[in-house]
Amino acid sequence: MVRVSVSKAILEWALDRSGNRSALEARFPKLPDWLNREEQPTLKQLEAFARAARVAIGYLFLSEPPDEKLPIPDLRTMGGRGVRRPSPDLLDTVYLCQRRQAWYQDYAESVHEDRRAFVGSAKVSDRPEEIASKIRRHVAFEIKERLGRPTWTDALRLFIQRAEDAGVLVMVSGVVSSNNQRPLDPDEFRGFALADPFAPLVFINGADTKAAQIFTLAHELAHIWLGESALSNVGPASSPTQRIEAWCNRVAAEVLAPLDELRRELGQDDALTSVPTLARTFKVSTLVILRRLLDARRISRDQFERAYEDELGRVAQRPRSGGGDFYLTQAVRLSRRFARAIIADTLEGNTLFRDAFQLLGVKKEQTFRELGRSLEVLQ
Repeated sequence: MVRVSVSKAILEWALDRSGNRSALEARFPKLPDWLNREEQPTLKQLEAFARAARVAIGYLFLSEPPDEKLPIPDLRTMGGRGVRRPSPDLLDTVYLCQRRQAWYQDYAESVHEDRRAFVGSAKVSDRPEEIASKIRRHVAFEIKERLGRPTWTDALRLFIQRAEDAGVLVMVSGVVSSNNQRPLDPDEFRGFALADPFAPLVFINGADTKAAQIFTLAHELAHIWLGESALSNVGPASSPTQRIEAWCNRVAAEVLAPLDELRRELGQDDALTSVPTLARTFKVSTLVILRRLLDARRISRDQFERAYEDELGRVAQRPRSGGGDFYLTQAVRLSRRFARAIIADTLEGNTLFRDAFQLLGVKKEQTFRELGRSLEVLQ
């Protein structure tokens, strides 16, 4: 029986990193002995521990814990301070999206796709209203485009579709890859942007409310226009201290509910009683409308905070939709643009099935082909 010497510092690091120390201690009763060096784990035990702790087993052979950092700028704040160490779920999601983006970069160049001129076309010194107008026009998400949509959830679907049509890979998932045993925590992050001239990518935490998701998409598109990759946790009510996040929030609000149009629609009507009507008109959540009324100085900060908390409670109580069709869900998780491209490229023999399966989060060829049929890549 082969036993492996593992340093106490590494084990402590893996336990803290997991964010689930008590569950690991219950699952591995010999952990106290390993930590006290009274006994060493077998290789099989160490492999099981690595899987449960969601850490690459190679890390467990190091003498000192690695300095594991997010590979993109972390612009999240909590009360004006930095936030906790990124979870394995967040790290694995960012790494997976970077691999998908790298694949699409190569693909886009191989099929001679044009560079996306809008990536990096804005500066923080630009007026948010000007950039918001450009984003709305470029992704065809003007107010008139939303009028035929019955709800703001339908408007979100349209927004995602139009962003993809414009060349942005939009991935929306509440889990790591397609693993439903690894849910993402919206309190940790709401989304991130990976800027690139050939493969701009936005990831939206699908575990968040639909109300938050539409704002996150607009916020991350502002990052793409800046040409800046970033991880975010802001919402309509946020008042970020960082200049970039504050600017992106102003752009996002203006994309969804332009202040001039909001003022015209509102007229002299009472602001708070008009919230539901304005939300239906602009096809955005009532939370976004409340923020815009504050920006328009039609309600006070105290009125906003009270109304926002009440509305947030109502939004949280709304039932979440069920799982739905697996292949439709996968198309949203993966980005239709990305999924169609990699399936077609694989069938043409340019990408290995093994690599495609890993990037798509599927294990069987039948699932791969059914996904291709659902995306109309296969007959």
